[in-house]
Amino acid sequence: MDLISLGLILLSTILLYSYYRLNRKDLNLPPFPVRPWPIVGHLFAIKADLRPQFHQWRRKCGDIFSIYIGSKLFVVINDFDLIKETFVKRADDFSDRPLMFIDELLFHQSRGIVWNSGQDWKEQRSVTIAILRKFGFGKNILAERIQEEVSHFLNHLSLSNGQPLDIRHVTSESTANIICSILTGKRFDYNDPLFYKLITEVRFYFQSNKQSGMFDYNPLLKYFPRYKRMLQNVNEILTILKEIIVVSKDGNADENFISSYVAEQGTRTDHSKATTMDETNMLRTVFDLCVAGTETTSTTICWFALYMVNHQDVQNKIFAEIKQHVGTKRAPTLEDRPKLVYLNAAIKETQRLASIIPLSVIRACSNDFVIRGYTIPKGSYIAPNLESVLFDEKFWGSDSRVFNPDRFIDEKGLLKKPEEFIPFGVGRRVCLGESMAKLELFLYLSCFVQRFQLVSADPDKLPSLEYDYGLTMIPKKSVLRLVERVSN
Repeated sequence: MDLISLGLILLSTILLYSYYRLNRKDLNLPPFPVRPWPIVGHLFAIKADLRPQFHQWRRKCGDIFSIYIGSKLFVVINDFDLIKETFVKRADDFSDRPLMFIDELLFHQSRGIVWNSGQDWKEQRSVTIAILRKFGFGKNILAERIQEEVSHFLNHLSLSNGQPLDIRHVTSESTANIICSILTGKRFDYNDPLFYKLITEVRFYFQSNKQSGMFDYNPLLKYFPRYKRMLQNVNEILTILKEIIVVSKDGNADENFISSYVAEQGTRTDHSKATTMDETNMLRTVFDLCVAGTETTSTTICWFALYMVNHQDVQNKIFAEIKQHVGTKRAPTLEDRPKLVYLNAAIKETQRLASIIPLSVIRACSNDFVIRGYTIPKGSYIAPNLESVLFDEKFWGSDSRVFNPDRFIDEKGLLKKPEEFIPFGVGRRVCLGESMAKLELFLYLSCFVQRFQLVSADPDKLPSLEYDYGLTMIPKKSVLRLVERVSN
């Protein structure tokens, strides 16, 4: 038998086996929206934008469905009660993360606080939380840092003198400065070359990471050009952070995260206490904090600005509320937050409708599990589809895809806190920086509307609400005009 015939027989065998395995009914898997192909699974059925596709697949399959990315099974959970049942009530079963191919190539294992698992993750997370609490997460000490940065941000925006401006880049720089000041103990000038390069690379990381990271766990990706560039991008970020760590780790442990981490690591080592704290985990944790603390908040601010331009009545009502309860002579503070009910409702509605992270943290199944009568095999990946909850008409009404802050205000004029409002995720993998993000959004956006009226760059056309699909749903453009209000 010649080699060509042997190759054809081998290929046919692989295809037949793959087809049989992918379509076995006795496995009792959650339903497939379409039949998977041998070897590639649903790879060719997946569109560039998963949001409308997953909405259609939920309507077709129900609250739980399966897709194959190559030979890897992904299970998508859609309903709020099912998400809560799976990721909150069964947190012990569904807290581990898959090994991301970047971690495998760069660190040979999962590290840090976002993509890590097991005891390593638990220690890194507990240490990180303890240090951040020391710096006043969600309290006045952090609020003062944010207010200082907001002042720089607004002054920079005022340089536009009412001319059309795309606010995305300066917003990223500003929010990055807050997390960087926590990490290093100092803020950076927006024109600092190292800082500018860091923000540019972080933005590329989010824009280039498509399908909400669903493809990021296959080591074969290292052979694809796009993922080679992504690996290069992560290496660039890590190189910059290494440089920042070198100049920050010998600083005052009461002033920056990096030196606090080094001090805590030294304390545990000196007391011969078993620890996973080391240089690699610190680098990966700093990466996680820097990346997560930059783009999600800045993206939400950009969406808020676009919604304000598209809904001038909402913007006018927010400004009237600020003028009544705060005035225009001083900047809003943390103490003003309970009084600005409509602003808080508009922020929540922005987070809900923009749904900037529709698929929350993907988890790995360490054993075979049963969910709603379906078998989820060991080694499968499982993800909560947060957007399925944030847009669900049974919670938000038939106008769930319309911007309406009033849905977060009750009949007594008080702010609602619906359990189904889950933009930060659920369970043990809920966003670590939730309290910081809430504080940032309030201080940035209250001061933003207080100082500027946000209007369309084109008086005859409202700005687009189109987005680039990736790890976060980033607006394609955030071009608008900022008209400085007159204090009185």
